[in-house]
Amino acid sequence: MYSIPFILVLLVALEHVYILILEMFLWHKPRTLKVFGIEKKEADVLAVMAANQGLYNGFLAAGLMWGLVHSNPIFAQQIQVFFLACIVVAAGYGGFTVKKTIWLIQGLPALLALVAVLFFSL
Repeated sequence: MYSIPFILVLLVALEHVYILILEMFLWHKPRTLKVFGIEKKEADVLAVMAANQGLYNGFLAAGLMWGLVHSNPIFAQQIQVFFLACIVVAAGYGGFTVKKTIWLIQGLPALLALVAVLFFSL
């Protein structure tokens, strides 16, 4: 049976895999443009930057997955805390500088997972 922290971290990791897919592979699709609130012209200009951001989101997801499968529970928790904290900081910055909903969509789930990992693990 999986614990609440495990499930929350997994959901955050899957969210970042989804963002990777949107930013790297589905960037010019109408649904993706709607999700990010941009026009086709803007998407063309931002495509390389979006792919780069997608790659970073992939690294965050990979780090969280690594934390979920690591055999040492103490080190696994440290890995999860590090990557979740990175997401919370990035979401805070993105929410302040780009779009307030970034905090809600990316920051809040990561913060909830972080609290769960810190207080309900081990």
